[in-house]
Amino acid sequence: DIPDSEKEKFEMYKNELVEKIAENDEELLDKYLNEGDLSPDDIKKGLKEGIKNRMIFPVLVSSSVSDIGTEEILDFIIDEFPSPYLNEKRYGKKPNSDEVVVDSIDPEKPFSGLVFKTFTDPFVGRINFVKVYTGKLTSDMKVLNVDKGKEERVSNLFFIRGKNQEKTDKILAGDMGVIAKLNHTLTGDTLCDSNFKVKYDWLKYPEPVLSYAVEPKRKEDEDRLSTAIFKLTADDPTFIVERNDVTKQLLIKGMGATHLQVMVEKLARKFGVEVTLTKPEIAYKETIKGTAKAEGKYKKQTGGHGQYGHCFIEISPLERGKEFEFVDKIFGGAIPKQYIPAVEKGIRETMKEGILAGYPVVDVKVVLYDGSYHPVDSSELAFKIAASMAFKKAMAEAKPVLLEPVLEVEIRVPEQFLGDIISDLNTRRGKILGMDSEKGISIVRALVPEAEMLTYGLDLASLTQGRGYFTARFAKYEEVPARIAEEIIKRRKREEGKE
Repeated sequence: DIPDSEKEKFEMYKNELVEKIAENDEELLDKYLNEGDLSPDDIKKGLKEGIKNRMIFPVLVSSSVSDIGTEEILDFIIDEFPSPYLNEKRYGKKPNSDEVVVDSIDPEKPFSGLVFKTFTDPFVGRINFVKVYTGKLTSDMKVLNVDKGKEERVSNLFFIRGKNQEKTDKILAGDMGVIAKLNHTLTGDTLCDSNFKVKYDWLKYPEPVLSYAVEPKRKEDEDRLSTAIFKLTADDPTFIVERNDVTKQLLIKGMGATHLQVMVEKLARKFGVEVTLTKPEIAYKETIKGTAKAEGKYKKQTGGHGQYGHCFIEISPLERGKEFEFVDKIFGGAIPKQYIPAVEKGIRETMKEGILAGYPVVDVKVVLYDGSYHPVDSSELAFKIAASMAFKKAMAEAKPVLLEPVLEVEIRVPEQFLGDIISDLNTRRGKILGMDSEKGISIVRALVPEAEMLTYGLDLASLTQGRGYFTARFAKYEEVPARIAEEIIKRRKREEGKE
């Protein structure tokens, strides 16, 4: 029964629902306009048609823990949802082709199905949930994973009934079940009979909006962390794990703070690995804006053979993204050929840690143009050290600067939030590339330093009442403004105990 205090609200929402249902059927719309209402049978008919045509998407609330609404939801699914045999359209195409070979649930065709969820149990191993679209899947089959190009042997099949697994020997077209212990199959993969090759499209996942650096609380858990965390990525394709080549940090990325916290809890509960989350370091780099020459001379005399290496280099900036270029302009044997690679190696190793804040050096051209050697004391090691000394001197004179990664972001928000979004981007040093509008949604494209985007997913939700969405991808490296660069260098030196 509906409480008297809620009846007015109920009628308002019911009228809105009836109106939406009528809009999806001309006959019902005429009846609604003429009579001002629809009968319960008309509502059921229109609702079922709207769901079948994917024009209506019901949102139903329940609590399985408290057993509130669960039975009603199941009844609604049975009564109102279309039969998968008769109504579901699922288009499967030949791999690498636009030719459609499956356009509906079909029990007469050979087996094909789509894995829509993967779950890793620390005791059982990998479990794949599959929806069968054609034919039947049996427990003695060999199937082809079209996405991986590998065959899988099916042995154990189950239906999930709450917490219980009911073993079965077959899963028929239109039904969903579980396959245990496949070796190569993950969420989104198509499985099929090897003589009936078909590929089903899968979801395009949204980009992660939040990332953290992760490390184990106990040093001895490092290997277990790597294994466990990559198992979780198989369970949840929106959970991304990667190692930053510059900062060497292991990063986890997800759809928000709650999402990542759930994954951290899973690590502890399922794999016994407790971790600490910190803000990820930004992968800054160093480069030069000017040209400079320098001499490097390493001379050491001990009781026996000494060490002697001597070189002159000139460094200059390269176009962004060119990384490194080494030019040998030695002539007349000033440095013997066998020592030239040692000079280049010494410079490359020194470039791993720049002179400003210890970040990698990029986009530099080095010309080796002179030097000298000792017929007895010279060695590869001596020339490596001499080259390192020369590079550090030259870089200090060549106007070194910090570079930061810049992201190209696309932000989609309801139009009423556009002004707030633009103002916020300005505070983040963003550069607006363009704006567009699409069905009441404002689209903003901008370049924003990665350092300003670490918590943007949370901030965007706050600015737009949870109605904003953004994607981001790496665009380029740009010079850090002098004031900010000074702060970064000071902080880096404090962390390394140099200040």
